[in-house]
Amino acid sequence: MTAYAEEVRPAPATVSTADVVVIGAGQAGLSAAYHLRRRGFAPYSGLVVLDADAAPGGAWRHRSPSLTMASVHGFHDLPGLPLPPADPGRPARDAVPEYFATYERVHDLPVLRPVRVRAVRPGPAELLLVETDAGSWTTRALVNATGTWTRPFVPHYPGAGLFRGRQLHYAEYSGPQEFRGRRVAVVGGGASAIQVLSEVAAVGETVWVTRRPPVFRDTPFTMEAGRAAVALVEQRVRAGLPAQSVVSVTGLTDSPAVLRARELGALHRLPMFDRLTGTGVAWDDGRQITVDAVVWATGFRPEVGHLAPLGLREPGGGIRLDGTRATADPRIHLVGYGPSASTVGANRAGREAAKRIHALLTAEPGR
Repeated sequence: MTAYAEEVRPAPATVSTADVVVIGAGQAGLSAAYHLRRRGFAPYSGLVVLDADAAPGGAWRHRSPSLTMASVHGFHDLPGLPLPPADPGRPARDAVPEYFATYERVHDLPVLRPVRVRAVRPGPAELLLVETDAGSWTTRALVNATGTWTRPFVPHYPGAGLFRGRQLHYAEYSGPQEFRGRRVAVVGGGASAIQVLSEVAAVGETVWVTRRPPVFRDTPFTMEAGRAAVALVEQRVRAGLPAQSVVSVTGLTDSPAVLRARELGALHRLPMFDRLTGTGVAWDDGRQITVDAVVWATGFRPEVGHLAPLGLREPGGGIRLDGTRATADPRIHLVGYGPSASTVGANRAGREAAKRIHALLTAEPGR
């Protein structure tokens, strides 16, 4: 087995066991659990899914109520159960969690919640020890599917503490109503920023700033383009560099949000400001704009801090993967991470992780 990062600790006296523990019950975690169940891992003794949320839905439970099913960017069905037709005007944070709940029930997935994982560390007898706020589990293999929603990223800019308006990350955005009649700076060049622009520009005034010029795709986003985008992200994780999201390299297509933002005249992009002031944002060339709020649509970082005791991080700052498997430890797979962070990528990653874990635990490579 692999040489581990720290001394093995004895398991607590009150500990549960499972052949495989999946951490997270979002799209990637449910996909992995589905494929593990199909490969014969029995609920609870063979497989357990630990989810920190109080109810099904993963990150979708926390999305803005203004994000409707009509404006969802590229959602793919979970394996084995199509997403039923939904009212295009229904909030995604209602429709998708309802679908996830049905999925867990139909496929008899052993999800325990709310269970927050505190740390994963080497356990006894070459097992992994998963420590949570609801007890501990020893396991032969682990699928980490914790996603990124719990780690919103806000870059540091001078003057941030001086700004007297409101600053919020996209994760806190609850719709345009609170910005009626206000001027709002929206920071970011991805789909989240476009959603905010398309909504806030209808009730107020927006200023769009990005670090790099946004890339608008004037051709359909084909499967070949998707594979190329995934390959770019996969190169980084194979090199042990911090993962990027697939969305960050796909560019912006003519989605309903893009079309609406363009119609409202909200897509006039400015280069990134150099600092914040008490009343707005400023550039070193002397330009200043007064704003009432700044929405940071600047993305998320993977939630993998609980894996730190295993010493998986490379000098480059990321966790090196071979497909979904951590190269430093064949028992550990990351899904919904880097190249599998999209919904279609999460489904494929769940299948791959289940196949490789089954082969590892049954000592029958390729099965």
